Amino acid sequence: MSGLRAAFEAGRFAVTAEIGPPGGADAEAVTRKADLLRGWVDAANVTDNQGANVRMSSLAGSVLVQRAGVEPVMQLTCRDRNRMALQSDLLAAGALGIPNVLLLTGDHPRFGDHPEAKPVFDLDGVQLVWTARTLRDDGVLISGKAVSARPAWLVGTVENPFAPPPRFRARRLAKKVSAGAEFVQTQYVFDFEVFERWMADLWDLGVTDHCKVIAGVGPIRSLRALEYMRTAVPGVHVPDEVDRRLRGVPADRVAEEGIRMCVEAVQRLATIPGVAGVHLMALGFEHGVPDILRRAGIPRPPAALPDHNRHPMEGIGHAR
Repeated sequence: MSGLRAAFEAGRFAVTAEIGPPGGADAEAVTRKADLLRGWVDAANVTDNQGANVRMSSLAGSVLVQRAGVEPVMQLTCRDRNRMALQSDLLAAGALGIPNVLLLTGDHPRFGDHPEAKPVFDLDGVQLVWTARTLRDDGVLISGKAVSARPAWLVGTVENPFAPPPRFRARRLAKKVSAGAEFVQTQYVFDFEVFERWMADLWDLGVTDHCKVIAGVGPIRSLRALEYMRTAVPGVHVPDEVDRRLRGVPADRVAEEGIRMCVEAVQRLATIPGVAGVHLMALGFEHGVPDILRRAGIPRPPAALPDHNRHPMEGIGHAR
């Protein structure tokens, strides 16, 4: 049983983080980040050309993360692949023993480093979730053709509780859960009033009975990062009170104040009914994740050191 699945089934507050693969063929760059998170997270997302910028593939990054002793969540977007390639990568993840997949539509190429690239979007996020659940549970492709061995990953999705119109956001997630999503990771949570209303709507719809909600958090460690979040990151809502709090401290204390706010966010989210965990987005600040969790009082199991002498493919292959 995967660590993330085990946390859900035990009712333990889950913690996931994020690992962005490098923009080159540097395996050690992935391993170094995984080493910082090992023992502190139940799983780590390996992003898929995040922000529509070319990076090492999520599939390769997930294998490297797994070799380093951290459970991966392989992200897979619809932006760059048609339905054949998407199903091929899902089967590959199953064959390589990757225990979790996170399926999303993806940012348009115009936001990234190849704005002239032709987007695919053969499927959308909801259709990809349905495809994955059908492939795993029924053992068939979209075409209806049976596969020889079914994968066994946990199916995840994403949602933004703050995107307009807010009254439809819970129903949008309900649609993904009906398609087969078993856990959801949200966009950064800075506005707790809106988030708690969204959670209440999920309760009313019965969504939390079938899908684990992992709330997105992360430290804003500079005024430059604050400005970038408020103006350049699609879908992120940073309330005015967060802006005032960060701008109200001396410049040399902004980073610490941002970390303190992140700790407070983790603590508050842990008290909200239906929240099964947090997703710590601290790209470039992976070394700060243990401190945030310690200060938030979130208990973590002891680190399990990986055997770096192990053959890279040993033990891989959990398809059923």
